Amino acid sequence: MSNMKRKLDENDVPIPTSQVEEAKKEASFSDLGLDSRLLQGILKQNFHTPTPVQSKAIPLALEGRDVLARAKTGSGKTLAYLLPVLDSILKSKQTSTTRYTVALILVPTRELAEQVTKHVETCAAFCAKDIRAVNLTQKVSEAVQRSLLADSPDIVITTPARAASNLDSSALSLEKLTHLVIDEADLVMSYDGEEFLQQVSKGVPKGVQTILMSATLTSEVETVKGLFCRNPAILKLDEAESEGEGVSQYVVKCAEDEKFLLIYVIFKLNLVKGKFIIFVADIDRCYRLKLYLEQFGTKSCILNSELPINSRIHVVEEFNKGVYDIIIASDEHELLGDEDETKEEPEKSGEDIEAEVLAQIDTQDISEKAKEPSKKKRKMDKRDKDYGVSRGIDFKNVACVLNFDLPTTSKSYTHRIGRTARAGQTGMALSFVIPSSLYRKHKPTTTSVSKADEKVLSKIIRHQAKKGKEVKPYAFDMTQVEAFRYRMTDALRAVTSVAVREVRTRELREELIKSEKLKRHFEENPRDLHHLRHDHELRPARVQAHLKHVPDYLLPAEGRKGITGDVGFVGFKKSENNRKARKGKKPGFTKSGVKLKVDPLKSFKAKSKK
Repeated sequence: MSNMKRKLDENDVPIPTSQVEEAKKEASFSDLGLDSRLLQGILKQNFHTPTPVQSKAIPLALEGRDVLARAKTGSGKTLAYLLPVLDSILKSKQTSTTRYTVALILVPTRELAEQVTKHVETCAAFCAKDIRAVNLTQKVSEAVQRSLLADSPDIVITTPARAASNLDSSALSLEKLTHLVIDEADLVMSYDGEEFLQQVSKGVPKGVQTILMSATLTSEVETVKGLFCRNPAILKLDEAESEGEGVSQYVVKCAEDEKFLLIYVIFKLNLVKGKFIIFVADIDRCYRLKLYLEQFGTKSCILNSELPINSRIHVVEEFNKGVYDIIIASDEHELLGDEDETKEEPEKSGEDIEAEVLAQIDTQDISEKAKEPSKKKRKMDKRDKDYGVSRGIDFKNVACVLNFDLPTTSKSYTHRIGRTARAGQTGMALSFVIPSSLYRKHKPTTTSVSKADEKVLSKIIRHQAKKGKEVKPYAFDMTQVEAFRYRMTDALRAVTSVAVREVRTRELREELIKSEKLKRHFEENPRDLHHLRHDHELRPARVQAHLKHVPDYLLPAEGRKGITGDVGFVGFKKSENNRKARKGKKPGFTKSGVKLKVDPLKSFKAKSKK
């Protein structure tokens, strides 16, 4: 009788009971034994099933084990360490009402600290009275930091430098600490992080549960592990990618001026659709490329370390909401969120801000022109250049990462392309490479980082091949693209060095004013932030309106496919229905089969009325 109740497969063979139960049981957060209030907060964020790193790390952390987890970007590492910490705090509140700082979360940059703080708020939305978190990376005075810590918040989120500073001043007390989390453990070693972590380790009591999260397991992570961990459970999670998922990687070998030509063709002919992150070598090229795209009516916003922290955070938030489609990010030091002075500065007048901006730009221009840095400086650059915008920041629904300027290492390349194809989606990475024979052949558009492009590309190809991934050539038909060269030349003529310097100064001054003077107003009126746009026109010296439109006579007879062949946009998800719909769709007709009206002036097929 028992066999009669068992399910049969397609061959009428009884299925083992264990497989039936496993099939019925779907992984969910409720199976992890978390507090019901946290489950409500998770559900509010539309998270239903835990990711692999969450399903493996959370039970270990709830048992009190130290955890060292390596998981790729976008795999849900933040919730993997936050949920056990929050659950432990809620359980301790059932027996004691005294408030202590029991959790310290160390992150490498302010942007990450802001993201983690928001995750705490959303996860603890239904138990906000029981959990208080403080972000110490905000630009406030030491007195304000002391007042924030005086109430003994449950969770302190900060950088190693800020943590060490507040430990020295006795503002931060770790006597009752039970949880220590280090997010992006390899990245916190930058900014002289090792020195600050050594100071923090002296203030951390013995027996504290430690959770380390990282995208890679490097020697830096081993150093952090030796400082804080006791026989941790090591999780190496390289989730297998489903068929059709992941990043499709392409490369184009071109001349220096052809970078600008190709990016014009890509955007004006919509060869690649969706949201873009464009990486350039330095801040100056950020504004040069933005001004160039404005000549054709293409809007974009800028992200670099020169902009105020509030502006940078706002740019990322609006990009994730879909307000902006293109971010031009400088990766000159590949560091985002440099530590600023903690002392509160007096309010500046417009003249003071302008003088400060000019001095800041002059200083950087001088440093960029220095031909031979000292050995000490070169050593610091080597240590820092692998990190920056390409790491940690949570960009959502990025369709394409465009390496306008190739990074200096294969490791940095991997981190950059990790901004797309997140959370099970697909994406595309396109890189422009300058052959050594074409380097410095077009001085107005040249950049020193392109000198070693071919060597870096060979390392990238080898590194990706080890992962079973291929870097393919993007099939541009340059004979067809050449028809647009005169438009590129006209646009580049308008983007002079003087114009770049002027708009860079004005943009930074405006962002400083937005960031500082309107900060309190936006705290009280958050909806007004929507009226602050970062993709406004910078108004170069000469605007050529005719460049905004692409005349039909420039297009090849085969249309866009005549330029790129079959290579093009890689969608987020595969859809057979979409393929069938595209296949059956006729030009000049809607999906329902209704014939579209044709403008006779565009078709040149007008007939006179009799």
